[in-house]
Amino acid sequence: MGKPTLNPSDGVFTFSVGHQRIGNQQDRTRVGDLMKRASCVAGVAFLACSIAGFAETKIPCSQSFDHALESRAVLLIDSRPAGLHIVGTDKDAIHVSCTAGSEENAMEVSFHFSPTAKGGKLSIEGAHLHNGNNNIEVRIEIPRRTSVSIRMMAGEVRLEAVKGDKDIDIGAGQVTISSIHEGEYRSVDTSVGVGEVKASAFGADKGGFFRTFKKENSSGDYRLRAHVTTGQIELLGNAVEKGEGARSD
Repeated sequence: MGKPTLNPSDGVFTFSVGHQRIGNQQDRTRVGDLMKRASCVAGVAFLACSIAGFAETKIPCSQSFDHALESRAVLLIDSRPAGLHIVGTDKDAIHVSCTAGSEENAMEVSFHFSPTAKGGKLSIEGAHLHNGNNNIEVRIEIPRRTSVSIRMMAGEVRLEAVKGDKDIDIGAGQVTISSIHEGEYRSVDTSVGVGEVKASAFGADKGGFFRTFKKENSSGDYRLRAHVTTGQIELLGNAVEKGEGARSD
């Protein structure tokens, strides 16, 4: 190991080991690396906090809401009892608006949207009041090609001009899906515990207890599953011709 020497130009002590220079210049490098790492960690933490804060932001029923949502996304909806009107549009965004029968009812309801890897989740929250939906009506505009999954204890779900997979489960109420065209569904599986299934789009109309309607079509694009424990399911569109695989139990 050589003797330490002072470099007059920068005041740095160095000594030579082979072709390497070590000394307090190496300490400077280490401090710089630590500062860079600390900056990266702080940046990641800030981004995570920002995303978490956005996800927890609740919007009252009295305000509308917009957020980007790409076509062919998957939208999850978890709702308190309400009337949901879901409409397909040509915009790559979700727009949510809400109306209530009174200001008091409106104050009981809020919603927030959380982006997910495949699309997003919309949560509609509020006290489960005694008089049905309490005139809470939520309009949800989404890209026309969107797959939708809905969970709700009670209420009404209406889907219009939405092309994509549908998975709907409500305890009591009504599900109405319109703009169904012949041959677009690979599989249809609808059922009510007590109530009625009206599948005019597929040429079936069944009522009573434990009624189901199923249809398979290997050339279709989408899957439709809907279940209502007590109530009605209605599928509206062009009726299929007889003998194309529609069956009801």
